Amino acid sequence: QVQLVESGGGLVQAGGSLRLSCVASGRTFSNYAMGWFRQAPGKEREFVTGISRGGGNTYYADSVKGRFTISRDNAKNTVYLQMNSLKPEDTAVYYCAAPRSATYYVPRSAYEYDYWGQGTQVTVSS
Repeated sequence: QVQLVESGGGLVQAGGSLRLSCVASGRTFSNYAMGWFRQAPGKEREFVTGISRGGGNTYYADSVKGRFTISRDNAKNTVYLQMNSLKPEDTAVYYCAAPRSATYYVPRSAYEYDYWGQGTQVTVSS
């Protein structure tokens, strides 16, 4: 059974930074791409960023390009999300996600992800 455990959320002022971590267990972590999604109140869950299984390819939503960085450490079964220059509109619950299939590409649709963390709240005050 795949399990994902996130940490690192919190309250930060606009312009500040946070780093989220997600530790995975239950299967060979390095065989799978990973993704981060977020969901703000009253809005649908949206793709934020994803990383290929080796870490060589990354994709970002336009809204976070240049501010957020995804990375992974396959030796630690961990994926990270470094968030800089945070804005109030980044306020949301952030979810780490793992796809059901081992792919060479980075899935960007939530439908391709079967495993989700419990979510961690990120609140950016203005």
